[in-house]
Amino acid sequence: MSPRNAHRPPSGPARHLAVMYVGLALTVVATIAPYVDRATAHVLADHIRTGYPTYSPERVDSAVTTYLIILTVVGVLGVGSWAWTMWAVRSGRRWARWAATAAFALGTSVALTGLLVKDTSGDTGLAPLLGWLTVAPCLAGLVAVAMLWRRS
Repeated sequence: MSPRNAHRPPSGPARHLAVMYVGLALTVVATIAPYVDRATAHVLADHIRTGYPTYSPERVDSAVTTYLIILTVVGVLGVGSWAWTMWAVRSGRRWARWAATAAFALGTSVALTGLLVKDTSGDTGLAPLLGWLTVAPCLAGLVAVAMLWRRS
C-alpha cells in the first residue's frame, strides 16, 4: 500500500466485514449482559418480581434462569449467523446478500418479539433494558445488509 492510500478506509468486502464484526461483538455483549445483570443489578429479576408480585424468590429465580437459557440459545444462533454470513461474504458467495438479508430479518423478528411481546402480567416479558440490548445487533445487521445490496 502506498503512503497516499495508507489512511483510506477499507472498501468493498473489508468494509462489509468490519460492520459485521461490530454486529458480532454486539451479539456477544447482548448474550453476556443477562448473566452480568444476574450477578449485579438484577434488572430482569426485578422486572419479573414487579410483574408478578406473588412469585416466591424461587419462582422468580426459575423465570430468570429460563430467560437466561432462551437468550443464550438466541445469542449462540446469532453468533453462528454472523460467522456464517461473514464467511459467505469473505468467500464471495453469490447468495451472501440473500443469506444476510434472511439472517437480518429473522434476527430482527426475534429481537422485536423479545422487546415488544407482553406476557400475562400485561408488561413485556423481557426487561426493556435487555430487550433493547438484543435489538442493538440488528442495527449493525441493517447497515451490513444495506451495504451488501448497494455493492456493485
